[in-house]
Amino acid sequence: MTDRYQEAYAKSLADPDGFWGEAAQDIHWFKTWDTVLDKSNPPFYRWFRGAETNTCYNALDRHVEAGRADQAALIYDSPVTGGTVRTFTYRELRDAVAKFAGGLASLGVAKGDRVIVYMPMVPEALIAVLACARLGAVHSVVFGGFAANELAVRIDDAKPKVIVSASCGIEAGRVIEYCPLLDQACHLARHNVEKCVILNRPEAPSTLRTGRDIYWQDLVAGAQPHDCVPVAATDPLYILYTSGTTGEPKGVIRDNGGHLVALKWSMKNIYDVDPGDVYWAASDVGWVVGHSYIIYAPLFHGCTTILYEGKPVGTPDAGAFWRVISQHKVKTLFTAPTAFRAIKREDPEGRLLKDYDLSRFKALFLAGERTDPDTLDWAQRHLKVPVIDHWWQTETGWPIAANCMGLHAYPVKPGSPTKAVPGWDVRILDDANNPVKAGDIGAICCKLPLPPGSLPTLWNADDRYRDSYLVDYPGYYKTADAGYVDEDGYLYIMSRTDDIINVAGHRLSTGGMEEVLADHPDVAECAVVGVADDLKGQLPVGFMVINAGVERPEADIVSEAVQMVRDRIGPVAAFKQAVVVPRLPKTRSGKILRGTMQKIADNEEYKLPATIDDPAVLSEIKAALETLGYAGSRRQGS
Repeated sequence: MTDRYQEAYAKSLADPDGFWGEAAQDIHWFKTWDTVLDKSNPPFYRWFRGAETNTCYNALDRHVEAGRADQAALIYDSPVTGGTVRTFTYRELRDAVAKFAGGLASLGVAKGDRVIVYMPMVPEALIAVLACARLGAVHSVVFGGFAANELAVRIDDAKPKVIVSASCGIEAGRVIEYCPLLDQACHLARHNVEKCVILNRPEAPSTLRTGRDIYWQDLVAGAQPHDCVPVAATDPLYILYTSGTTGEPKGVIRDNGGHLVALKWSMKNIYDVDPGDVYWAASDVGWVVGHSYIIYAPLFHGCTTILYEGKPVGTPDAGAFWRVISQHKVKTLFTAPTAFRAIKREDPEGRLLKDYDLSRFKALFLAGERTDPDTLDWAQRHLKVPVIDHWWQTETGWPIAANCMGLHAYPVKPGSPTKAVPGWDVRILDDANNPVKAGDIGAICCKLPLPPGSLPTLWNADDRYRDSYLVDYPGYYKTADAGYVDEDGYLYIMSRTDDIINVAGHRLSTGGMEEVLADHPDVAECAVVGVADDLKGQLPVGFMVINAGVERPEADIVSEAVQMVRDRIGPVAAFKQAVVVPRLPKTRSGKILRGTMQKIADNEEYKLPATIDDPAVLSEIKAALETLGYAGSRRQGS
């Protein structure tokens, strides 16, 4: 007997025009499409060719007109500014967006122009993004506080007419002034930015540059509300830059029509939320999760979305998430496993949970890093709600694999994000482009054409789009992740393809070793990288962060962890060395910088990642590696 997931999945592959044409009925169109899927110019497939819509209208105006005007659209919760909480109804948010859109229009911003948004986690960031969508302008959000040279690269690639920024960002214990970074970036960039709009925050007031800058408050005060501008479904909505292997960022494009249809569909069918529910994606607007599931999808679906300016720990403690869930009656939380590892490390027994009412809380979704079974088990035991690992990428814009809770809830298998989401034809391939058998690790690829909402190309870089994603496996999109599918059709993402290491001819997944290390009761989080070895090619080395309050000798923990890997994976893993470190190097979105760690171990040159949260941690990693004899000379004959 088939279930609703199986029916939806089969139809999405057999009849994508029918499946997505039906889903598109939930969207407001000024003009309907000529064709659902345009296959006339492969590999540049386009969805809803001929249709016209407006993303902002679907996010705000349609709900005001349909009776949700007084429902909360956005809750801003900021523990770093002394506990600020502001709520915007759908009417209030629409009016604020319309006014700011009028302000941008007065600066000459029109349909097709680019606007860079370089903002902290404040409501004005969402307002700026939605205002661009209202005008048909293309927004490009750059994570607030990014280094000036990285911002300059994005300025030169996107060529914005206007940059929207703030005087500062605020993190626990520090204020980051944005204007000096913005000034330096504008000086470094070849492209001349005509105007910068600055939101002045009291924590670090700014001084305007004459002729270029205008305060947000002044721009809005003199602005007239602007209506939504119809755009083609195939017109770009935004550019989001992601790291490139050449060091130059890649500008992922998202279109208006396919993005609307896919994200609206995902809210009920994947996350099982309904209009009026409170949905919280604990991410940043600078990342794809922030675009898709803080700003757009919850508003498309008529939900209340939460914008949180804080951390999972330290603002003020490891109960921060429970406080937000309780106070704002959150039904569904989406965050990174890294956040839960941090909470687990500070409060391993989950004692702070008892201080809060989580009765409205129904599901936790995790993505961004692979969810290790130990973190999954900890969350399930303490929260007593479904904990759903799901997997996707900046390029795809929404989940590739998930337990689609609105269609059919499957049993959870630790280590797996369950099955491919309808629309995604996922295959596991070998180097010769052939499918591998169930259980064998290979390259995870998605058969073309990709479903709506995924990238149609890169900004002004069609050739780079082909070379980056389509050339290695003809007919498929290369995810650059490695994994396998089991006999039940469950997908397992083991690591990036670069993290499959070769130990004496055996292809091994560092993710599998990390899974074992994370199962040690004293280990809060961990990473495994393959380092160069003259005898075996590569050898795995483990890095472990220990739970708060553990007072046992580190040598005992290391010895036990090494033995666990040897017991569960076998001697073939050649796992003999691990080290305890105070923390792991991560991006601001929580991804562990394994590639950088490997280069340090192999004494190779590396570029300091622009997204690194704290560069000082790399010195700690180097010191730990030196105690093992790495990071300075290649290991000999291990």
